[in-house]
Amino acid sequence: MKKQPEVTAQTKQNLIDAFWSLYCEKRIEKITVKEITQKAGYNRGTFYEYFTDVYDVLEQIEEALIPAVHELPPISIPNQNMEIPLDMFMALYEQNSKYYSVLLGDNGDPAFASKLKNSTKPVIKQVFLEKHNVDPIEFDFILEFVLSAMIGVMSYWFSQNKILPAKDLISLMYDLMENGVKKRVQSNITNS
Repeated sequence: MKKQPEVTAQTKQNLIDAFWSLYCEKRIEKITVKEITQKAGYNRGTFYEYFTDVYDVLEQIEEALIPAVHELPPISIPNQNMEIPLDMFMALYEQNSKYYSVLLGDNGDPAFASKLKNSTKPVIKQVFLEKHNVDPIEFDFILEFVLSAMIGVMSYWFSQNKILPAKDLISLMYDLMENGVKKRVQSNITNS
């Protein structure tokens, strides 16, 4: 007897949703298969049809959230400025905010930020290195710095309930990348 694909997909999603509600409340090492199956209303055998353990559930969620290179919007550099496409990252973060805000938060998965950076780095590197004569090793460090800062700032923005409008946050990040933190702080001191 064959299972219906839509029922199978819904069962798997119910287990994922049960896991996620628990993961939002506590660390993964404290979550058991028993808790997940009780919350979802299934038995342990059903869980093991889809996942090997609780870490596999998290891994499958993360894999679904990490954009593949072909899924990222094309990056173009309209002028000679070396601008990182912050709006692309903002859209990606907003689209997955339910998960990103937890995974990148204090109780999330520390490896997720690296996975996210590593998925976007190749696309950005390719575009910039094709258009600009930049030392690829140095540019890799620059990109790591910028992507880490962006992920940190966006995580903080969500944890602060988006207190700053998105366009202002993007503008601030561009200003910090272009002019630096020191110049921004000095201009705020001068203007106050």
